[in-house]
Amino acid sequence: MSPVISSRVLALSGLAALALAASLGAAAAQPLSVVELFTSQGCSSCPPANANLIKVKDRPGVLALSFNVTYWDYLGWKDTFGKQEFTQRQVSYEPPLGHDGPFTPQVVVNGHADVVGAAPGEIEHLITATAKTGGPSLSLDGGKVAIGAGAAPGGKADVWLVRYTKGVVEVPVARGENTGRT
Repeated sequence: MSPVISSRVLALSGLAALALAASLGAAAAQPLSVVELFTSQGCSSCPPANANLIKVKDRPGVLALSFNVTYWDYLGWKDTFGKQEFTQRQVSYEPPLGHDGPFTPQVVVNGHADVVGAAPGEIEHLITATAKTGGPSLSLDGGKVAIGAGAAPGGKADVWLVRYTKGVVEVPVARGENTGRT
């Protein structure tokens, strides 16, 4: 596992925990599994993975994020949620995960394990297998973030701020392999 990815995941998990704590009005954050689905409206294999992500999104301690990539746009239909920065995010995971390049659907859990995610139970199994057992304590008090003692990777870390819409956003797909699906 790359220490860069590990550091990034720690930062993302910490921010996600703070966001979750803030949204729940809690003073201290609970351990959190970050589940990232890399998907595309132009991917005929993606709808089952999207459905499986929806099934785990309300699990306690899970922050489910969906990132629509752009590398299928060349086929002639543009993904309305696709962003180049999402594609780059996925590409940065590939070498440490042992892949030559990105694919859809791909689910990355806690930044260091992945699965296709289309078969029932795959995402749940990966969440259980990669559950966090420790790390720095996090709290949000009076609008200030506090990070307490705990195990953290050495070296430098990148902090990624992820803005997200809580819940499911549905969009009808007008073109391509998934025409007529929502």
